[in-house]
Amino acid sequence: MTQPAAGGPPFVVLHVCMGNICRSPMAERMLAHAVRRRLGAAADASVHTESAGTGGWHAGEPMNPPAARELGRRGVEHGGFRARKLTGAHLDTADLVLTATAEQLRYIGGLRPDALPRTFVLGEFGRLVRRLDAAALPPAGGGAQGVHARGVALVAAVDAARAGEDPRPGDDLDDPWGLDASYFTLTADEINTSVDALIEVLLPA
Repeated sequence: MTQPAAGGPPFVVLHVCMGNICRSPMAERMLAHAVRRRLGAAADASVHTESAGTGGWHAGEPMNPPAARELGRRGVEHGGFRARKLTGAHLDTADLVLTATAEQLRYIGGLRPDALPRTFVLGEFGRLVRRLDAAALPPAGGGAQGVHARGVALVAAVDAARAGEDPRPGDDLDDPWGLDASYFTLTADEINTSVDALIEVLLPA
């Protein structure tokens, strides 16, 4: 998806893992797929989803083949991906940052402390967003501007629901790298659970 201009729509979601070849690209593409299913042609203007890794050793490489195969099995586009190392600039333009584990959340805290209020472990975010009263958010609709306003308010509400508590061990998304296909299926299932929770509140049907 095209890189957005900083400071305005679309609502930008950045996914982060270690090497940016398995978990975070799967989450990036699964969220993009879910947004397109909900918004159709308006998807790219409303939500931008991207990913990066805390380590740069896979920079420029394609998605790990088992991850790509799992996405393909689900009908999710996986072509054209290239891994990249996380930078402060990526965090500066993100409205929501979702990490695979608490370790990456702490890494981001060291790199950009001001990004922490909008940074969550993926499972943590999916767990907390279900507690929210969606009626308290800005109304859905209004095109890209409306999605952005609702998304920013949603992130602030989830941060408030977190109330300073650390993520739980069960919020982490285990790394399937080097394991058999069943682990990639499990990873995708866990990602899907949190993506669905986000979509249902950000883009209600």
